[in-house]
Amino acid sequence: MSEIARLILLLFLAGAALTAIGGVAVWFMDEERRIRRSLTKVLNVTPEATVHAHGRGVGFAFSRSSLAVTWDQGAWCLVYRLSELVGAEVLVDGEVVGRAHRGEARRAIDRIPVGAAEVGLRLLFDDPAHPDFEITLWSDKLEARRGVASPALALQEANRWLARTESILRRQGAPATPAAPAVAAQPAPPPAPEAQSEPESEPDEMVEDFEDSNRVF
Repeated sequence: MSEIARLILLLFLAGAALTAIGGVAVWFMDEERRIRRSLTKVLNVTPEATVHAHGRGVGFAFSRSSLAVTWDQGAWCLVYRLSELVGAEVLVDGEVVGRAHRGEARRAIDRIPVGAAEVGLRLLFDDPAHPDFEITLWSDKLEARRGVASPALALQEANRWLARTESILRRQGAPATPAAPAVAAQPAPPPAPEAQSEPESEPDEMVEDFEDSNRVF
């Protein structure tokens, strides 16, 4: 094999290796995968329900009664208990168009604004330090997420998250069913005393003999 052919082969192999490495890196650093890895790491379990968009994400671990939020493509995370979730709101251009709060009936999205520029989902928590977390589901200024190319589709997904939040709040607020009081076993009553039988009377013959003996002096 000539030196030129060998050099071309080496260049081809190097190019193929670099392409494969680049493909693996792109796959590994994909925004959705990075967010899922971060949520799984902080929750210690694969989340059962997730939503993510534009570098932010939310994951619920119902088996552990917890949820986590992440931003900056998974670089930062916060973990909450499900009992700390107090509500969720859907915002369109900064206006609340749907909400689900603890102790209130869900206000579903009853209209789809025409010409909306941004659709967001805000979760509210009972935490003074970090009371809320907002994620932009759709924006005309940002790249559409996973093919969500219209605010109508983003609002449909936001409405499903309102229903999920209402279900979580209802389950968290349901009073525990009181256990039936244990009934102590009553001791068995003591057996009734047996009636004592009266002494049998002696036969009449013995009475007569006794009377006859008293007659003898």
